[in-house]
Amino acid sequence: MSHISAHVLDAASGTPAAGVRVLLTEAGGALLAESETNADGRVADLGPDRLDPGAYEVTFGSGEYFAGQGVDGFYPSVAVVFSVVAGQDHYHIPLLLSPFSYTTYRGS
Repeated sequence: MSHISAHVLDAASGTPAAGVRVLLTEAGGALLAESETNADGRVADLGPDRLDPGAYEVTFGSGEYFAGQGVDGFYPSVAVVFSVVAGQDHYHIPLLLSPFSYTTYRGS
């Protein structure tokens, strides 16, 4: 199982956000993984099985997603910076997205 997973829900339509580009990078910007949400709005395996402790960033392509639906959005992307600590097996990063707002939290 990957150390990182993500889930994107489109709050404006009340449906999973399929086809959202998702990037995982190190704090310095080095790309570790790239994926796209499935029909259920999920990326189950984003990146390696294990990450070293430190800061990482997951970036969601919100602008591309809404543009593909013919909707003008305010956020071209949503970046979530988070810390990996030793002894934690999994990090799940959910994103509740609309064209003009978003919410994220540490999921389970």
